[in-house]
Amino acid sequence: MKLERNKAGNLIIMAPTGGETGSFNFDLSGQLYLWNLNNQAGKAFDSSTGFELPAGGDRSPDVAWITLDKWEALTPEERRGFLPLCPDFAVELMSRSDSWVQTQRLAPVGFPDAKSETRQTKMVEYMESGCRLGWLLDPKGKRAAIYRMGKPPELLTAPESLSGEDVLPGFVLDARFLWS
Repeated sequence: MKLERNKAGNLIIMAPTGGETGSFNFDLSGQLYLWNLNNQAGKAFDSSTGFELPAGGDRSPDVAWITLDKWEALTPEERRGFLPLCPDFAVELMSRSDSWVQTQRLAPVGFPDAKSETRQTKMVEYMESGCRLGWLLDPKGKRAAIYRMGKPPELLTAPESLSGEDVLPGFVLDARFLWS
């Protein structure tokens, strides 16, 4: 199980991903890794990395990236724990069992007053905390929502590629594997 905490302090419990989603996540991470290896502009992270967001909450994006300046400003102790910052770039990948409007269960599980949140809520938390570019990817629905700080999300249908724009200059994700 993976645990996160939203900005309201509610605990979110998530099951591990299945094989297909895990493979998609690995492909996403691999493409970002190769770009970052060649550019040396920052640090990339996988889904096991925790971030303490400035607007509140502890989140673990499926793929994340921060500038080298942010990384170098962290103390060695801060680097070992949940990173006390928001990623500049964050990706959330929905599994095929998720739906666009599906909510995630918040603890306490089984209590009648348990609350829920949408995947979009998580992306908004990233943006409120200073994330500059975020992608919410839905392979089942063949769509991608692009989140940019201070702007409404842009919805794309089965894009062949996604640009890192000015956040990840020169990075272009070949997204075709997500929609097949």
